[in-house]
Amino acid sequence: MAGTAGTPGTPRVLRAMNDRAALDLLLAHGPLSRTRIGKLTGLSKPTASQLLARLEAAGLVRVTGTSEGRPGPNAQLYAIDPGVAYAAGLDVTPQRIRAAVADITGRTVGEYELPTPGRRPARPVVRQVTDALDGAVEAAGLARSDVRRLVIGTPGAFDPGTGRLRYASHLPGWHSPTLLDELAAALPMPVEYENDVNLAAVAEQRLGAARGHEDFVLLWNQEGLGAALVLGGRLHRGWTGGAGEVGFLPVPGAPLVRHVGRAGSGGYQELAGSQALPGLARDLGISDVPTGPHAEAAALLVARAADHADGPHRELLRAYATRLATGLASLVSVLDPELVVLSGSALTAGGEVLRALVQTELAELAAARPRLVVGEVREHPVLRGALESALAATRDEVFDTSR
Repeated sequence: MAGTAGTPGTPRVLRAMNDRAALDLLLAHGPLSRTRIGKLTGLSKPTASQLLARLEAAGLVRVTGTSEGRPGPNAQLYAIDPGVAYAAGLDVTPQRIRAAVADITGRTVGEYELPTPGRRPARPVVRQVTDALDGAVEAAGLARSDVRRLVIGTPGAFDPGTGRLRYASHLPGWHSPTLLDELAAALPMPVEYENDVNLAAVAEQRLGAARGHEDFVLLWNQEGLGAALVLGGRLHRGWTGGAGEVGFLPVPGAPLVRHVGRAGSGGYQELAGSQALPGLARDLGISDVPTGPHAEAAALLVARAADHADGPHRELLRAYATRLATGLASLVSVLDPELVVLSGSALTAGGEVLRALVQTELAELAAARPRLVVGEVREHPVLRGALESALAATRDEVFDTSR
């Protein structure tokens, strides 16, 4: 095929495809010998040797040692050079911005958290973003210019038509119509913006409970209640980025919140959001209701309830499961997903006990029968999803040897 008339560049394209396949194998498996790479890719030894020489000359791989403990001479082991490129992610909430930098292999090399309390930010949003990013970059021992791409996760979504942040009135300072232009001018790398719950779904699809699944819903409950919709392997964001803003969903048993743009929440949020759990616990006679931020209080309540076999704590968990299933029934009836991932601290704290209760309740309310699983990415899932998203685009650039 390489010599066929009318297909110039085909050998280069084939080499680039083989190069990418080998690099992906090294990402997945870690250091590999030439022979092992040849077997996994189906390439001959001479072709695998040429491939590795090419990647080594390009600075993408390096020899990291030799294989030991096998018959015959030790073989050189090749691995991706982690310093080839770096990507960064930010997780933005009203209380803080958490930032991290990862090398091309996905290993986090620097983290930083910037508190942003209060309704009136002490410093402009652009300064908050750059300070948080610089904190993570400095912790990694890098410079800002070393970061190839940045993904910022926020509540709500930036309307692609107007550039304004929607569905997140509780995030102070982020609603200026010129904000995206200001950030673009302040940052030297390409910047992407994504809904925080969508990024939690990216993390679960790449690293967690949704690996191998093309159609799933992630239900999130932490500071707010939301959902991410993955259809045909791709995030479904909607016309204005508002797909999955299920906190506004009118549901039976909850007050109908009109003028949602001003109220900031809707029926499902009022019924099953984490802020509803302390009141529900008190109504059931639970006296030791935690205080403090409602997301932390809800997670603690749910964890305690899951540890009790009976009594008011177990009744709390049953009531919570019913409320969750009430809104979830609408989602699964419309989308009929293969899988539902329960994520966010107010859901994962309940573990398998809460999952089973929601599954049972959902079976009573919806004809669809998706499998429910608890999210596996527990440590900063939004930030992890931001890094994974930034790394995917960075790898597509850096690993394309046809350029």
